[in-house]
Order: sequence, then structure tokens, then C-alpha cells
Amino acid sequence: MNKKLINIGVIGLGNIGSYFCNEIIKKKKEIYNKVGKNINLLYVSARNKNKKRKYKFKKNQWINKPINITKNSNIDVVVELVGGSDGLAKKIVISALNNKKHVITANKALIAKHGNYLSLLAEKNKVNLEFEASVAGGIPIIRGIKEGLVSNKISKLIGILNGTSNYILTEMEHSGKKFSDVLKEAQNSGFAEKNPKNDLNGNDVSSKIKILSSLCFKSLISNSKILTNGIENIEVKDINIVKKLGYRIKLLGITEIINNNIFERVHPSLVRINSYIANINGVFNATIISGKPVGQSIMQGEGAGPGPTTSSLISDLYSIIRGNIKNPFIVPHSKRKKIKIYNYNNYIYACYFRFEVKDKSGVLASITNILAKNKISIETLIQDPNKKNKTASIVIITHKTTEKRVINCIASINKNKNIIKKPTFIRVGNFNDDW
Repeated sequence: MNKKLINIGVIGLGNIGSYFCNEIIKKKKEIYNKVGKNINLLYVSARNKNKKRKYKFKKNQWINKPINITKNSNIDVVVELVGGSDGLAKKIVISALNNKKHVITANKALIAKHGNYLSLLAEKNKVNLEFEASVAGGIPIIRGIKEGLVSNKISKLIGILNGTSNYILTEMEHSGKKFSDVLKEAQNSGFAEKNPKNDLNGNDVSSKIKILSSLCFKSLISNSKILTNGIENIEVKDINIVKKLGYRIKLLGITEIINNNIFERVHPSLVRINSYIANINGVFNATIISGKPVGQSIMQGEGAGPGPTTSSLISDLYSIIRGNIKNPFIVPHSKRKKIKIYNYNNYIYACYFRFEVKDKSGVLASITNILAKNKISIETLIQDPNKKNKTASIVIITHKTTEKRVINCIASINKNKNIIKKPTFIRVGNFNDDW
């Protein structure tokens, strides 16, 4: 970018948008000293002009119709912080790219769903589409894959990619409080949104894994639904039980190549308590990448919030100012491969089951018989009777089996009238202990 003055338009002035605006104003001199360019926050827009915000815009900065910012001839960079995979966010980014504006976004849902098309538009119009802030906030994972690890053949990525879920699991372990109480505290502290559904059900991580898969394997983003489970059904009881057995529960996003197929998945996993990934706590995120020639590469940092997200947004701004126009997904769109999706019914893992049952003779035998019929063998079995309520908890950790067998097994067990509630099952991570 040859211009000495870079004009920026910001659309979306929530917590992150306001924080970003204040930061780039504070860092004007620093940016000039580093890249020799002046930045100017020319226009801003949001849903409600009169809402109280931490960023106080000037009257001449406000644009009533956000889309007009994308069409303004004076604007060089559009920062989209609206959110959502479709609607206004999609319109803004498409319009900006078509009007030859560089785009910075933190919108993982948008990139995961429309990244293929948007990258094609960016390449066609010879502008940047930057989305470092869409995954893992304060960790430069996207730029790390694009640039730092660009010479590597990556085979696997595993990560804790949602700070809200990780915070809740950590606090449940440390405080002994139940899920709903910890969630309420997280919301009051600002670690969880008012509507945390996508954080808790795994969908947030699912979007991030799709983006990371495409970067790791230089492939097109898949439209296929991936195996996704969240943490909503995990209880303190499970956390305490697995801890005694030498495990912690972590919500993991994983992508890897198996037999030339991509296997993407998001689910809680039992991980060895002495492993690296088990000791990522609170709102922190972490990623572990396996590749050649690098071996293992580990990155860790705060996963969300205005500060970490703004750090990533500004790094994207630096990339644009330096004139570093590159393909959004490393290689040109035409060179990105369409890789077959691994059939997750064939997924092999050991499994943790917890059954809440009526404490009467024959119940345990009926459960083990169903397991046997589905060719699932038992490694560990624990019974914890509650004589007062005439109930019992039965905990089983199996030997390795397949996803299909586990699902069939659960379907059969759910028909058992002696089972008080749906069984809890958590996959045991197939990782090295040092992970």
C-alpha cells in the first residue's frame, strides 16, 4: 500500500469494536514509527447511534447506513465486527471486497460458512481478507500457519479453542460448584455471553476447526456437518470421578488427516492429568500442531475478550499497511483441494460412561450385556451405591471401540427402564501423554 494515509472504516461498536477504535487511536504514532504510514479512523457505524459506548466518536465519523462505508472512495480498510454468518455481516464483507477495500474481520461463523467464496472475491479484487481474530483471540495461530509453518506438511491440530467452556470446566473442578452456578458467575464476570449457547454446545469451536482445517491442509472449507458435542451435560460428579482416575475433562477441537480424509471433530475429552493440554485452565486457549519438519508446535494465550481480539485485529492491520497482499488461505483458491471427509462412525476411542440407575439386582448385568452385544469391552468399572435413595452410579471406562458401536449401545441402554437418566459419555483422548 503506497498511500501515506490509510483510512479505516469500522462497522460494529460493541465491546470489541469500541476497544479496537480506542487502541488504534492510541497507537497512531507507534504504527507510523513501525511502518511509516498514518492511520485515520475515518468512519464508524453500528446498529444504534445513541447507545452508550466506551468509544466516543465524532459527529462527522458516524455513518447511518453501514453498507455506505464499504462504497466510500476514501476508505482503504473495512473492519467488520458485526458478527453472524449471514445477514448484514455477509453483505458488508462482500460489498467491501467488490469495492476493492481490504477487509479485517473477527467473524469465525462468516469465514467458516462463506470463506471459500469470500477468499475468491478477495483474490479477484487483489485485496486482503484478514481473519486472525476469528480463532483463538490472543494466539497468532492463523498467521503462524500461514507464515511461520508454511513450509510444513501438517498432519494434525488439537486445541482448546473456547475460553468460556474452558473457564467453566476449570471453575467446576476448583470450586465444586454445579454447571449452572458457574455459568451464571461466568456471565456476571464477563467470561460468558448473555446467550452462551454456541460456546457451550461446541458450535463456536466447530467453526474455528473448519477454518484451521482449511489452512492446515490447504483445502476448501467443507460444507459437511462435523462431529460436534458440547459441555452442557457434564456434571461436577464426572469431573471428580475422572480426576481420581488420573484425567481431566477438556473441550477439544481436533482436525487431522486419516487415510487421505479430513477428520474434524469437537467434543469433551478425557486427557491425562499430567499432560500439557490438561493444564490449560481458565479463559486460556492452546493449540498443538504436528507437522514435518517442525515436529510439534505449541501456542498458548488468552482466547477471547476485547484485548486479545484487538491484538489480532491490529496485527491484520499491520499486514495490510505493509502491502502484504496474499491469498487468504495460503494458496490460490484454484489450488485448494477438496478433500474427502472421514466417516466419523469409524472413529476409534476408549469411552467413559456414567449410568444413574435403580439399585437393584440385575441392572449391572443388563448394562454389561448390552456392551457385550455391541462388542465393547470393559477396562474399568466402579459402582457407587446411594442406599438412601436406592440408586447407584455405575462408571465404566471401556477399551477402544468405534463411534458407531457407542451410539448403538447408548440407544439400547436408553430403553432400559432401570436407567434413571440418559447416560453420560465422554470420549477418552487418543493422545500422547505429553500433549
